[in-house]
Amino acid sequence: MADASYPEDLLYHPGHDWARVEDGVATFGITWHAQDQLGDVVFFNPPEVGASITTGGSYGEVESVKAVSDLVAPLAGEVVEVNAAVVETPELVNEDPYSAWLVKVKLERADEVEQLLDAAAYQKLID
Repeated sequence: MADASYPEDLLYHPGHDWARVEDGVATFGITWHAQDQLGDVVFFNPPEVGASITTGGSYGEVESVKAVSDLVAPLAGEVVEVNAAVVETPELVNEDPYSAWLVKVKLERADEVEQLLDAAAYQKLID
């Protein structure tokens, strides 16, 4: 399992998901805190490519040895890619939750990014 970290180049949703935004596309994943609370991740149920997701809505599920949890979309848009490696090997999320991204989303509204937290604000939220 990776050590606790919250990269400065990411944005964070209070629902414990992160986003990396580049050229109108956001990559989503779960934070170190989320995977730590879940324990060993054993299943990732992703959305379909082409699915429309809304900010704060569920875009899939992760199942761990402890629970099944909805993934909370930090931003709205259309799913353009699902990380097949994590579908096949969900424990990658525990090994490094920032390399093991879950989906890529073409953003509907770039201005929504301003509502997300930076690393310091997210750490303050979870402390």
